[in-house]
Amino acid sequence: MFQLDDKFLNDVGLGNLPEEQKKPFLQHTYDQLEYKVGIRLSEGMTDDQLEEFESIIDRKEDVISTWLSTHAPNYQNEEVFLRLMQASNLPATDAGLKAEYAATKWLEVNRSDYREVVAATLEEIKQEILKNKDAILGSMPPQAA
Repeated sequence: MFQLDDKFLNDVGLGNLPEEQKKPFLQHTYDQLEYKVGIRLSEGMTDDQLEEFESIIDRKEDVISTWLSTHAPNYQNEEVFLRLMQASNLPATDAGLKAEYAATKWLEVNRSDYREVVAATLEEIKQEILKNKDAILGSMPPQAA
């Protein structure tokens, strides 16, 4: 799994970004990653698949419960769910945790290549940032540079 953190900023040559700019920059990077991955993953999906996934992302409890009962009836015992629960410190009954797991499992079932898509897209974003790091740093106020 990837992390957008200080190590990421160092890897792309932006370790010296002022503290007050780090979090917004990382959030922007995450938003771009999410957007680009979403577009790539949607390629080749049917309208029904897109609608189903959107309902899961929108946390529609009825869709999530129906989908999980069909595709992962014992999801609370699955390793990925247990890791998500541990990482989030949320109880197994938390609706957000259930939705997060359902989205992950849905991608595993319908787009088994999603991890590779995320990794490739993140690498493209890294290269784009590296190519433009001087411009990014140059846009900082002079006292921060």
